[in-house]
Amino acid sequence: MIDPIIFTLDIGFTQLTVRWYGVLIVLGVLAGAFYAAWYVKRKGEDPNIIWDLLIWLLIFGIIGARLWYVVNEIIGGRTRYLDDPIRILFINEGGLNILGGIVVGTIVAWIYTKRNNIDFWLIADAIGPAYLIGQAIGRWGNFINQELYGPPTTLPWGISISAEHRIAPWNDLALYPVETTRFHPTFAYEMIWNLVMAGILIYVVVKHGDKIRTGVIAGLTLIAAGLGRSWIEIYFRPDQPRFFETPVSTSLVLSLIFALIGLFIVLVKMGKISVPFMKPGATEYARRVTRRPPVPRKTRRQKT
Repeated sequence: MIDPIIFTLDIGFTQLTVRWYGVLIVLGVLAGAFYAAWYVKRKGEDPNIIWDLLIWLLIFGIIGARLWYVVNEIIGGRTRYLDDPIRILFINEGGLNILGGIVVGTIVAWIYTKRNNIDFWLIADAIGPAYLIGQAIGRWGNFINQELYGPPTTLPWGISISAEHRIAPWNDLALYPVETTRFHPTFAYEMIWNLVMAGILIYVVVKHGDKIRTGVIAGLTLIAAGLGRSWIEIYFRPDQPRFFETPVSTSLVLSLIFALIGLFIVLVKMGKISVPFMKPGATEYARRVTRRPPVPRKTRRQKT
């Protein structure tokens, strides 16, 4: 097993711990951002848009991911954050759910595009496959942390999970010995799904990008992400809180909603259905990106 901690620095008043999970998340974000910048440049726009937006997406994406994780726990009947609300701030203890990051990140991207006179669908189409790439890379952190695994399996790619990382009932070592019990690598299933879906979407962009209507790539990404997470939630996520004590997990409900929203976007953008609040897609973006010019500094008038 790989040590989750790469190194620790003593900086006097505290210690700085660098973990593989954090490094892989950063690498995933950068890889996704490079793709999104490439996409925006391919459309003839300024790729710096992505880098300007990235910092806001990171900040509010983490906040959204944390909030959904906490809400997820409460809906599932777990009360640790209600009993001790200050623990909501302790992200270092673990607890992020990417689905919440998607919701908040989308809202932030919409506000950013409106304030900067940028077509929202340009950003949405760029970030769609970028999200799939970034999450796929970040999933390797779950492997190093020995988390995000499924039920026991006899398949040859099953992975070993040490006793301290087991959840019930598989923490009963008499029934599930460490030496012989292997588990489904759920993180790998989602990683492979995301990479395949991202590859397909990027292929479509490269081969038919100028013919694809705006918003379609974003909608297809939501369908792919929603369906992929749904089948994983059904078969390989026993650790997830259940939706008000039903057999259905809260993340499964949100994932299915994502897929339905994605289908709705594709149908509207392809002109199959008409709604008053969303225009059909076009082969060109609705408006060109207009970068805000720098504001000149005020200078004092020289005395004569």
